[in-house]
Formats: sequence, C-alpha cells, structure tokens
Amino acid sequence: MLRDGALAGKWALVTGAARGIGRRIAEVLAARGAGIVVADVMDEAESTAAEIGNEYGVNVLGYKVNVTDGEAVKGLFDELKGKCDGGVDILVNNAGITRDNLLIRMDETDWDAVLGVNLKGAYLCTRQAVRPMIKKRSGRIVNIASIIGMMGNAGQANYAASKGGLIAFSKSVAKEVGPRGVNVNAVAPGYIRTAMTDALSEEVREQMLLLVPVGRFGEVDDVAGAVSFLCGPESSYITGQVIRVCGGMLM
Repeated sequence: MLRDGALAGKWALVTGAARGIGRRIAEVLAARGAGIVVADVMDEAESTAAEIGNEYGVNVLGYKVNVTDGEAVKGLFDELKGKCDGGVDILVNNAGITRDNLLIRMDETDWDAVLGVNLKGAYLCTRQAVRPMIKKRSGRIVNIASIIGMMGNAGQANYAASKGGLIAFSKSVAKEVGPRGVNVNAVAPGYIRTAMTDALSEEVREQMLLLVPVGRFGEVDDVAGAVSFLCGPESSYITGQVIRVCGGMLM
C-alpha cells in the first residue's frame, strides 16, 4: 500500500464504503493522504469512517445515504461543498448489489433494484460531483464495473446490463469532461475473494478457478490498488479506459 502523500489535500468520496471492497478502497486512498467521505446505505458508514480516520490520521466523514435517491444524493453533495473545500476531488462509484436469477424467472423488482443501485446511483453521484470538479478543472472519477459487464454471465442479465452500462457511461462522461481536467475510468474486477466466495463449496471454487489463468481469486487489495493508481498523479494521461482486474479471465 502506497503511503506517499500524493493525495494530500484532496477529498475522495467512496460509495458502498462501509465494508468489503469499498472500505478497502477508502483505506488505500486514505493511506495516500486523501480526506475520505464514506457513503453507504448501511448503518456502519459512520463507524467505518471513524475507524479509517483513527488508523490513517486523515479527515474522514461518514454518511448514511441511498445512492438511488436523487434528493438525498444532491443533499449530500451540497453539504460536502462546504466541508470539502468546494467539493470532492475524487469520486469512486463502488456501491453495487446483485439479484441473480435466470431471465425467465427474474421479476421487475430485481431488475430495477440492480440497475438502480449499480447504474443510476453512479449517474446521480457523478452528476453532482462533476460540477465542482469542472470548476476546479481537476478531478478523478472511477467506476467499479465488472468483467461480467464485458462478457455476460448466465443468471446475471440484470447485473451484466448494469455493469456494461457503467462502462459505456464511463467512456461517454470521459469524453464530455476530459477537456475540463477531469479523468473518468472504470475498473472491472473478476473473481475477488470475499465472504461470498469463501462460502462456496470446494467443487464450485475449483470450477471457477479453471477460468482464471493465474490460478487464484483476486484480493480486495488488487482492486483497491488499481483504483489508487487511477486516482493518483501517475495516471494523469489516462481517461476513458477500463482496467481489468481479473487474473486474465478475460483477455
């Protein structure tokens, strides 16, 4: 984990950051000196923020917010303009859910829920974050997509549609705001080791690993490292790209 202070003086908002990959992304950015805004629909948002602040010695704010609620998102970003030097400098759209099922069994509520959090949530947050970034003529937006959005997967039509849409969204917004000093990219993880994958049977794990040339699941640090790179000064000439963090599963 880099601790180079490259993001000192910057504010980074990470959605879905109360736990899991989102929390690790927030920690890695904090280690580089960024002030952190933990935004999550879960109650742990504020406690996670406090823990990150204590661990890394940076300013951290925590908010419970539903990213599918346009008014709530606007209210959050309006408040952050006063607390984060005019607005956040980095936005990581990480909030995401799954509601897997075969298409013929998938009802509208499952479709709407996944598209709402994974795609609409990123749209609502990006729309609010990008104005202050344009004013500063500086900013980084990283959208956490998935290789499923690039290759599809049976039983995940809603998830694949949301993540494929997020990739297209990233490229389109990158073209709009690139001339204003704002870089927009996506990270597409493959199989990442989480509590969910740890709960799988050994047989299922072995079948999944057969698809991964490097022969192992990814770790949350693999994803967080890619996000850190895209948020740092070393990626200033990179925008509109999709970084695949999948162990070669998709080439």
